[in-house]
Amino acid sequence: MSDLTTLQQQILANIAAASDEAALEAVRVGALGKKGSISALLATLGKMTPDERKTEGAAINLAKDAVTQALTARRDVLKSAALDARLASETIDVTLPLRENPAELGRVHPLSQTWDELTTIFADMGFAVAEGPDIETDDYNFTKLNFPEGHPAREMHDTFYFNPKEDGSRLLLRTHTSPVQVRTMLSQKPPIRVICPGRTYRSDSDQTHTPMFHQVEGLVIDKTSHLGHLKWILQEFCKAFFEVDHVNMRFRPSFFPFTEPSLEVDIQCRRDKNEIRFGEGEDWLEILGCGMVHPNVLRACDIDPDVYQGFAWGMGIDRIAMLKYGMADLRQLFEGDVRWLNHYGFKPLEMPTLAGGLST
Repeated sequence: MSDLTTLQQQILANIAAASDEAALEAVRVGALGKKGSISALLATLGKMTPDERKTEGAAINLAKDAVTQALTARRDVLKSAALDARLASETIDVTLPLRENPAELGRVHPLSQTWDELTTIFADMGFAVAEGPDIETDDYNFTKLNFPEGHPAREMHDTFYFNPKEDGSRLLLRTHTSPVQVRTMLSQKPPIRVICPGRTYRSDSDQTHTPMFHQVEGLVIDKTSHLGHLKWILQEFCKAFFEVDHVNMRFRPSFFPFTEPSLEVDIQCRRDKNEIRFGEGEDWLEILGCGMVHPNVLRACDIDPDVYQGFAWGMGIDRIAMLKYGMADLRQLFEGDVRWLNHYGFKPLEMPTLAGGLST
């Protein structure tokens, strides 16, 4: 009996020391397998007397039951530990923030945002959008706009010209979007009410000028249009675009070949800590040029100036974007710096609306 007790204690110790299910299975086979130590004891019962068999058999079976129970308990412990280890290695930390939606990662460029804003404002006033080619003829870019021969704007230092053709004429990169006005007047009959946003090109580059920039021009041709209408349109645009309730504007005489009279427009502002705030202050900032369409331009576009008259204006999209969103250097708009775009850009699904706010 003493040997059986010692054997049982040894087997139970081996069970407790098993580090994994494979080691535990080895202990089970060594104790309860066909050639196991306890199985060997059970095999000796046939050679014993009935009294010995009764006593020894009961003790051996108790030892077998104890080992079986210990094996079951240890197996459950090892399975639970293995499951915990697997879960720890394959776990997903659900407390981490979700990856940002791809639609939230992208940013709309401030120029695109400004383009959409001004289109929204003028569409609310009943203006259509007109477009034209970036490569223009001298006739559309200058002649039909009342630029006389020898005008400084025709010189190489202002205009990007292509190589001359066989007949001596040269195409050019348009220096303003005014050729779109010409094309519109030639293709449509009055009344006309359009804006002409687009890329323009001039040979100039510094902190406030780039060889390629963006303009938007407006054109109204009708029998009764006058400067009062023009002033109201520009004032309403500035209030909507700069998102202020009131603006003071100053119209100064100027000169443009394609308008007569010609005016430059200043808007009241306050400069504070490298910021410009509109609708308040005592300073003035020039933002655009405008005027009544010159009769020569109307004639060149087959419109009778004795019947129709109109007005036009033009402003730099890049410039008003810089003024509204506090950008110091025009060249940053075209550098493609993702960090800059993340700072100044807009979420792609937040389209500007007059009801919901242009730049919210």
